[in-house]
Amino acid sequence: MCPGRFPYHCPNAQAGMPPGTPAFSVGRNFSPLTAPLVEFRDVHFAYSDRPILDGVSFSVARGGVTALMGASGGGKTTVLRLIGGQERAQRGEVLFDGQDVGRLGPAELFAARRRMGMLFQFGALFTDMSVFENVAFPLREHTALPEALVRDVVLMKLEAVGLRNARDLMPSEVSGGMARRVALARAIALDPELVMYDEPFAGLDPISLGTAARLIRQLNDALGLTSIVVSHDLDETFRIADQVVVLANGKVAAQGTPQQVRESADPLVHQFVNALADGPVRFHYPGAGVEEDFGQGGRS
Repeated sequence: MCPGRFPYHCPNAQAGMPPGTPAFSVGRNFSPLTAPLVEFRDVHFAYSDRPILDGVSFSVARGGVTALMGASGGGKTTVLRLIGGQERAQRGEVLFDGQDVGRLGPAELFAARRRMGMLFQFGALFTDMSVFENVAFPLREHTALPEALVRDVVLMKLEAVGLRNARDLMPSEVSGGMARRVALARAIALDPELVMYDEPFAGLDPISLGTAARLIRQLNDALGLTSIVVSHDLDETFRIADQVVVLANGKVAAQGTPQQVRESADPLVHQFVNALADGPVRFHYPGAGVEEDFGQGGRS
């Protein structure tokens, strides 16, 4: 008898996977020696005159979980938008399976996006659709599968995240953690090669957060996915990641295994991973000193 309410508590029944699926373990399919699925080569990007990425280079190995971290506003979500082709680099190359996303035409980009899954911040479920209909949406939009097969695929994906019996509920009737798992089922509905997660742990209680983190790792390994996780939650993210890329000031401040990043000598990385108030990222917005600003007779 397996303890716990969710499938991942059972070593051979985790996340609804078939008997014999190995228990949770980091890096089961990860091999840094294989050609990367995603690669950034000297990428520059700015919104108007505000630079975001300034010569960023890193790669995402197939079969692994890569964590993309850094302070707010550091360009992490922009990286996801560049991979998906919503934005295009002003300089450099963003490669997906060897193809420069910025040079793809509409048809080629559409085909590349079908090989990607996306879990948006807070799930972004369609509020007027049931759990079932949310997961079925990409299948109906991008395939010509008969409705009977759509039903079976949807139920398989919901089973994988422990929510098959919640299929008739509306998004307003599920908790935040459950909504995130529904969004995960929708993200893997088309069996993508790459799944991108934008702050998948934001706003979750510790139980839901742990559930989401383990599902990301387990589904990555069981389905042979490649995952990119944007997150500020250090402990859970470091626990499931094969490699970590830290962005700061438009550049890659550190990259390597979670342990290598924890041991980084870079002052900004040290401040980030140790949650320190003092460091390169200052508490006070820069400007006039206290001595200059007070006692000026009400002048602003």
